Amino acid sequence: MKILFVNKFLYPNGGSETYIFKLGEALVAKGHEVQYFGMEHEGRCVGNRVGAYTQDMDFHNASRLTKLTYPLKTIYSTDARKKIRMVLDDFQPDVVHLNNFNYQLTPSVILEIVAWRKATGRRCRIVYTAHDYQLVCPNHMCNNPNTRRNCEKCLTGSFFNCTKGKCIHGSTAKSFIGTLEASFWKLNGAYKYIDSFICCSEFMKTKLDTNPLFAKKTVAIHNFIDRIPWVDTPKEDYILYFGRFSEEKGIRTLVEAARRMPEVNFVFAGKGPLESLVDSVGNIKNVGFKSGEELSDLIRKARASVYPSEWYENCPFSVMESQLYGTPVIGADIGGIPELIQAGKTGLLYKSGDVDALCDQIHLLWQDDTRARQMHEACRDLSFDTIDEYLEKLLKIYG
Repeated sequence: MKILFVNKFLYPNGGSETYIFKLGEALVAKGHEVQYFGMEHEGRCVGNRVGAYTQDMDFHNASRLTKLTYPLKTIYSTDARKKIRMVLDDFQPDVVHLNNFNYQLTPSVILEIVAWRKATGRRCRIVYTAHDYQLVCPNHMCNNPNTRRNCEKCLTGSFFNCTKGKCIHGSTAKSFIGTLEASFWKLNGAYKYIDSFICCSEFMKTKLDTNPLFAKKTVAIHNFIDRIPWVDTPKEDYILYFGRFSEEKGIRTLVEAARRMPEVNFVFAGKGPLESLVDSVGNIKNVGFKSGEELSDLIRKARASVYPSEWYENCPFSVMESQLYGTPVIGADIGGIPELIQAGKTGLLYKSGDVDALCDQIHLLWQDDTRARQMHEACRDLSFDTIDEYLEKLLKIYG
């Protein structure tokens, strides 16, 4: 089988790229052919045989003059249609697997895939993995950064709510472009050509299902994660948070909880805009960004980890990883988080954003050694899909 992965970035940039690179490697190992289409970039590490890529669109570092040309290009791209057609003609894929494509590549690529299918008579399935809520929410997070509240107005109403709420970077202009993009493609109907929508949580599936066009085609499959060897590491007396220090991650709530519990030791591993707030509390030890063995060691030794997110998380890798290392998770009951924690067995849940409820759950594991140990042992029997198990499900969707 020939699979063409479509993603705006073709270099390590985030979760979407990790996903397509690992899947691509696994598919090749199984004897399938894989190529990639996206933007050209000096860091590009995968590609296609004909060397066809769109021009890099850097929204942050481009010149002011260059940025002036971006608004229309973020809605429709003739360049993306032309370049992907070159790849389609050469590679002749059986499946085009779309990932993050809005704004830089635009849904124009879908129209070209359909045109190519009609012109050649080839059967080529179009599959899309939703890494966020982009197709139903112009700011892709179902969250208004200005009010710091989750928002579903665009899911059941007009995309103009994005403009009214200044939901994209607090900017009326950028939010209006987002409104135009979402409205144009909803009216155009390009998304009807997608054969399957893969959602990484049941929660995300419910949000995409608010669009009747998607509802009959969505399937929920949690993300894959590598097996982690079980090491019965002695626990130490600290509660761990690892991740970004930002508003949507619930850092303010967690810091306030720590402030109220001076008898509890906290370790924060990460970085982000709220770092000064983290450093303002005496019982929080900020060890900075960690990865590899350093991070693994921190997770294994923690009495528990906390995932206090306050936006609609999808399938956070950190929640799965912590439990596989034998560390129970105290997680906010929001988004896809509750789907990953066996409440009362491998972790605890609390109402997202509720400082009192978070304090109660932390105290529960901090003061009860027996219960903390039981949860640690329960994590031993927990499992999530490996990449091979995920691939087996994916190939059925590919047909």
